[in-house]
Amino acid sequence: MNTHDLLIELGTEELPPKSLSTLSTSFSASIESQLKESELAFTSVKGLNSPRRLAVIVENLQAEQSDKEVEKRGPAVQVAFDEQGMPTKAALGWARGNGISIEEAGRLKTDKGEWLLHKALEKGKPVTSLLPEMIEKAIKQLPIARPMRWGNSNHSFIRPVHQLTILYAGQVVEGSIMGISSSNKVTGHRFHHPELVAIKSASSYIEQMAEAHVLVDFEQRKATIREQIEELAEQEGASPIMDEDLLDEVTALVEWPVAHVASFDDSFLQVPKEALIYTMKDDQRYFPLQTDKGELLPRFIFISNIESKDPEQVIQGNQKVVRPRLADAEFFFTTDQKKPLHQRVEKLHSILFQKQLGTLGDKAERLSLLAGAIASELNDDVNAATRAGLLSKADLVTDMVMEFPEVQGVMGMHYARLNGESELVAEAIEAHYHPRFAGDSLPQSTVGCAVALADKLDTLAGIFGIGQTPKGDRDPFALRRAAIGMLRILVEKKLPLDLTTLVEKAIHGYGDKIKATDNLVEQIVDFLLGRFRALYQEQGVEVDVVQAVLARRPTVAYDFDNRVQAVSRFRQRDEAIALAAANKRVGNILAKADNIASQVDPELLKEDAEKALYKTLSDVTNEVHVATENGDYDKALALLAGLRADVDEFFDKVMVNDDDKAVRENRLALLKQLREQFLNIADISLLQ
Repeated sequence: MNTHDLLIELGTEELPPKSLSTLSTSFSASIESQLKESELAFTSVKGLNSPRRLAVIVENLQAEQSDKEVEKRGPAVQVAFDEQGMPTKAALGWARGNGISIEEAGRLKTDKGEWLLHKALEKGKPVTSLLPEMIEKAIKQLPIARPMRWGNSNHSFIRPVHQLTILYAGQVVEGSIMGISSSNKVTGHRFHHPELVAIKSASSYIEQMAEAHVLVDFEQRKATIREQIEELAEQEGASPIMDEDLLDEVTALVEWPVAHVASFDDSFLQVPKEALIYTMKDDQRYFPLQTDKGELLPRFIFISNIESKDPEQVIQGNQKVVRPRLADAEFFFTTDQKKPLHQRVEKLHSILFQKQLGTLGDKAERLSLLAGAIASELNDDVNAATRAGLLSKADLVTDMVMEFPEVQGVMGMHYARLNGESELVAEAIEAHYHPRFAGDSLPQSTVGCAVALADKLDTLAGIFGIGQTPKGDRDPFALRRAAIGMLRILVEKKLPLDLTTLVEKAIHGYGDKIKATDNLVEQIVDFLLGRFRALYQEQGVEVDVVQAVLARRPTVAYDFDNRVQAVSRFRQRDEAIALAAANKRVGNILAKADNIASQVDPELLKEDAEKALYKTLSDVTNEVHVATENGDYDKALALLAGLRADVDEFFDKVMVNDDDKAVRENRLALLKQLREQFLNIADISLLQ
């Protein structure tokens, strides 16, 4: 089989950095998928990119499709010939279309009848003839929300396109995309290599681009940036604040990364470090430096897209740019301190939370009461929770947060400390937004948990109360995230709080703004419990395990988790499959019966198998009950697993529907007791 390497490159103006990786992955995945659909063999497909290009290299790509025999079925024989045995127009047209005579047609016999058949050898197409259409399709499939047009062209793309390269076996493949003809000429670095680069082959592409000061491999660029940052930080005796999202964005901004260390005035360090870090990272794409103890240093690392002959000029330029931004943060911080947080609560009444639910001021007052009530249930500091709830949103009207929204909560914590609030209150103000995303940290204190739960509960109760529940992908108030955040706090902090009680308290806080119906409480609790599926899916817990627990609807989240973990472990036992099947069988039998007795009469037990099951069940019932009441579901299920042999024997030897009514009803009572022991934990009949 003849194979060669393929290079595709689309040369553009600067692509949006936050979209670069997605575009590159989509482009290469589409090319790979189409090659497979065309039955063209290859060794590998690699997506490459830089701010000004999307590229794909396919190694050892088959030169042409293999010839293959195809069967082309014609009309049914009874339709293909008339009563005199002469071919009909339908048959003649089909034969003519296949380039054969009727006499050359074969026959296909099946159970459903007989048809004309032509077996043809379909010649494989050369890959070069297929590529332009594949590329055009791949471009159309790119996730581009807002394509743009440029010049006098009617073509549209995320950014103007200037070059197209399709090289196979080192030769240019003829083709035109968006009015641009393919060539082997690509752009180098805008400053270091402004002239076009003539690419020799796919295998030389990466090396030739590096010579033109362009690293086209995203991961190589990223690794280079990381290495440079870590090396410079070590020289400074510091640690870089370097998260993956920022690293990815910077990697998507440069073609030839060069790291430098710059500094800013020490006086700015009086501003809380979170505001300075946000300014440097989000506004300037810089990497701040800190000590091993987490103290911010007046230095940062930035990545340049040019290897300057005078790097000091580049450094000074960046220091000049960042200074006004840091000065803004300093000004906002100083100005904000003129009014304490508690005096800002009143201004929250001028900011709408939701038109039917009132203002942020109303919300703060509800949070104060609800957080205090939750803290009371947890036997913690009610006054601190009440105060933190009231002040939790006050920093939203500070100049700092209005300018830098990402530091909400954090600035509230700092201002609370400066205002003389207790450390418990200050920390709870910052913590009440947590967890903000999957894997985020949880509030450390119980007071912080109380305020965080109150905030999420209040939003859930209010939005559900006015009927704006999430539908499909629409969730403007992020209720799913709030629900998962609540569950994480309750489970991971082992808080013995009942969801129904919490929801009722939250609804009560709205007064007559929403209708506090039983159905509303149930609807919100079911929504919360439903989020367990997503939570456990991330942890790799089987869906049937979650469904088995959901069927019993335990409304204490920590207890729900204990049951899931126990059932998940039980599912691995040898007895689980047989007992799950038995429970399903018992459930079906009981569903058809009415008025089943709650007690078993030992005198009516006739068969040895039912006597043995009754005795074994009676022996463990009390111990299972105690274990279940104590939340020791592992022990309870282990005890019930010991019933397997007797359960199997019962169904092998005992006829439940005995002719004697009293015996039949007694056996149903025995099965009911058996079923209830499991149902006190989960419905294991749902285990697959």
